[in-house]
Amino acid sequence: MRLSVVVAEAALELVPSELLKTAAVRNDSERRGVEASRMLLDQSFHHSAMLKLKEQYKRGRPDLVHITLMNMVSTPMYLDGALKVYVHTWDDAILEIREGTRLPKSYIRFRGIMEKVLSGGGGEGLIKVQGGTVKDVLRTIRPDWVCGLSTQGAPMGLDELSAILMSRNNPCAIVGGFPHGHFSQETLQVMNRLVRIDPRPLEAHVVAARLVYEAEKRVRRDDSGGEKHSSPRPI
Repeated sequence: MRLSVVVAEAALELVPSELLKTAAVRNDSERRGVEASRMLLDQSFHHSAMLKLKEQYKRGRPDLVHITLMNMVSTPMYLDGALKVYVHTWDDAILEIREGTRLPKSYIRFRGIMEKVLSGGGGEGLIKVQGGTVKDVLRTIRPDWVCGLSTQGAPMGLDELSAILMSRNNPCAIVGGFPHGHFSQETLQVMNRLVRIDPRPLEAHVVAARLVYEAEKRVRRDDSGGEKHSSPRPI
């Protein structure tokens, strides 16, 4: 059994063409010595240029994606090969984080790698990138149950959710990789269940970390022959 986690609609993308000639992007390009079309869109530097972008409130936060990934690929569950991680970006790119990949802890280094990967420069065989929607990610995973985590979902404790996930052979959880807003209808349509683990909107890295920790505890409990609990029946 292996759990797949998809960080969906992630705020990770190159600067879109309509912003390449804006002052904020040009200044950042000159400061860094990087071609504007090969830079990550970053709200910290491009905020003024982003104001008229479609769904700008969901975009330009590669730092959020970085910390979310770090909260998963540093865990025992990932290191043991029991956790598979994918990123689906707002502009429909799919990044498959290969097993054993160690992402840099430094955001500056992470930014450089992501810019190279998304510009077609390759990921040294550790990060595979292709175009596609969330539905395309699931065609690769072929999960037998998919849940999404959102404040719009039905309330459910993480212990109960982890019991459902880990009772399956090939489960998948979808976490939003954006700072504000909600999943698109396209993403919602691929889910078997949408759940809310807290009444407050939690940041993506908190959701991912708590989810993986609870799943890891469930695996260890079952492997150690501890008390078994009947799993709730998914709806």
